[in-house]
Amino acid sequence: MSNLRNLLFAAFSFATLSAGAASAEVVGKVGVDWIGNDIIVEALSDPEVKGVTCHVTYFDRSLIDRFKNGNWFEDPSNNSIACRQTGPIEIGNIDLSKDGSEVFRQGMSLIWKTLVVNRIYDKANDTLIYLAHSRELTDGSAKMSISTIPLYGQTVTWKNGKP
Repeated sequence: MSNLRNLLFAAFSFATLSAGAASAEVVGKVGVDWIGNDIIVEALSDPEVKGVTCHVTYFDRSLIDRFKNGNWFEDPSNNSIACRQTGPIEIGNIDLSKDGSEVFRQGMSLIWKTLVVNRIYDKANDTLIYLAHSRELTDGSAKMSISTIPLYGQTVTWKNGKP
């Protein structure tokens, strides 16, 4: 059964990641109970901002938990993000609008829920903001997490010149 879950997860992850968003690498997996529920920690690099790494956590429900509770398609929207400078910052062609742009997207359930990380540039405070949230087919989730990378006083290379 675990192989089926991994195969489905891989298929949906491939479909969502092939849309141009960054890919993530699992760097940690913490078991939280005896039925196989885990907290996954992934590292992702922003494809347009070199020198920034974000670590995203999310809850991975086991098949046993899904069968036991009878809610096969439901996954918690609890996710967290922390982003830090991990090298010289080089900013490429980023969206400077208030909407920002999607940096990462990964399916969190078989069909309905997606974990999304958006990047927004706060020009007034010279700061990059990374927002992690869940997107659902029917309703968005009110659970979100943010992390910021202040650029003030940092040596930053802007590919297209600082806005």
